[in-house]
Parts: sequence; structure tokens; C-alpha cells
Amino acid sequence: MSKNQPISTAPKDGSKIQVFWTDEDGQENQSIGQYRSVDRLKAGGGEWDETDAGWWIFTDSQTQKKVSPHSWQPAGKTGDEDPEED
Repeated sequence: MSKNQPISTAPKDGSKIQVFWTDEDGQENQSIGQYRSVDRLKAGGGEWDETDAGWWIFTDSQTQKKVSPHSWQPAGKTGDEDPEED
């Protein structure tokens, strides 16, 4: 079983990871997320500043949202996966 790691240890190289975050209603969520620096955001076009840098997720196929995750795992892993025992 993989354990969640502190978000401070997550890769900020643009790779996609599983992030765990709490929304404004106190609901715990997990999503595939990606850290985007201002330079990476500007490369995609548009007006961006330092406040836009951070962790971004897709809420649907066309909508993205900036979140403040508290922990992470490599993409494709979840904390409740246990290998089956014989």
C-alpha cells in the first residue's frame, strides 16, 4: 500500500500525480493534478502572474481549477490499494 506523501515533496516538473485536497465544504477529494509554474502557464498563452502558479486539476474535460493539496502519491496509486494475499 502506498502512503500519501506531504505535498512539499511532490515533483514540480509538470508531471501528473494524484493529489489529495479538501474543498471549501470540507469534503476530501483526490484528483490527478499537475504543478504549473508561471513560465509553464505563460507558455500556454494568456495573462498569468505569480498568484496563478500552483497545483491544477481538471474538474471536467474542459474546466481546470487551482487547488491547495495537502498530500500526494504517484499517479495511478491510491492509499487503499492492498495486494491480495493468498
